[in-house]
Amino acid sequence: MGRTADYTNERCSVAATLEVVGDPWTLLILRDAFAGVKRFEQWQERLGVARNVLAARLKTLVGHGVMETRRYSERPPRHEYWLTDKGKALSPVLLTMSEWGDRHVYGRDNSPVLFRHKSCGCAFHPVLACEECGEVVRRRDLERVSQDQHPMTVGEALEAIKIAAE
Repeated sequence: MGRTADYTNERCSVAATLEVVGDPWTLLILRDAFAGVKRFEQWQERLGVARNVLAARLKTLVGHGVMETRRYSERPPRHEYWLTDKGKALSPVLLTMSEWGDRHVYGRDNSPVLFRHKSCGCAFHPVLACEECGEVVRRRDLERVSQDQHPMTVGEALEAIKIAAE
């Protein structure tokens, strides 16, 4: 992906996520995909990223099953890029990153984009909650528990996904 970091020998879910979406251009491509962008030219115009870099990032996202291509023109052949369920599952990540930027870079009163909760009409600020009990969770409420087994490395896990998809 054009970066020097190699996470394939790590045994860490954060590193695994970075291996797939850790490039800054990739996160901006995903941000725009959630905003409805689907075509190469739209991303190129919005981001100003070099065409070869954009093509490589989109190819990687498709290769990891985060996006899929759908043909919209036969002559010339043209494709749109659509988020898969796997890609849509990144929405909370991007919303949380946006919230962090609002709080710690812009300040909430100067946020460039406001998310509004349609049901109640209020500004949306994401929080983490326990899936089982629904309680809002803060970092201090969590404990890290090491697994007894030795999990696969990031590279092994990604290879297993690739083999399963074939």
